[in-house]
Amino acid sequence: MLAFIFASKYLHIMESRRDVFQAIADPTRREIINMLAHESLNVNAIAGKFDTTRQAVSLHVKILAECGLIVIRQEGRERFCEARLDKLSEVSAWVERYKKHWESHLDSLEVYLEKLQKIKKNGKRK
Repeated sequence: MLAFIFASKYLHIMESRRDVFQAIADPTRREIINMLAHESLNVNAIAGKFDTTRQAVSLHVKILAECGLIVIRQEGRERFCEARLDKLSEVSAWVERYKKHWESHLDSLEVYLEKLQKIKKNGKRK
């Protein structure tokens, strides 16, 4: 009962904090994004590609939509999902920042290893 009270009171807060990083954290959602990057699909077609329930896939689709990575458009009784990959630029920018950091460190390591190699060569010649 306590869990129900907590969920009913605070679940909406947790949902509003979803972002693109949360969306791509799950391998199923990454695969859904990959599928939708190639073509628009309805929820049943997406669910048919996975060995899980339609309800589980619908939850993944809902999270992706809340994060802005897909849009859902209604056509009659069908709901079609389309990828909106521009939000992935947030992830790309974040990765790029750390990529530069590690490249700098690796460049320093390379210089250090080259110095050690020169010292080793000079030491053998003597």
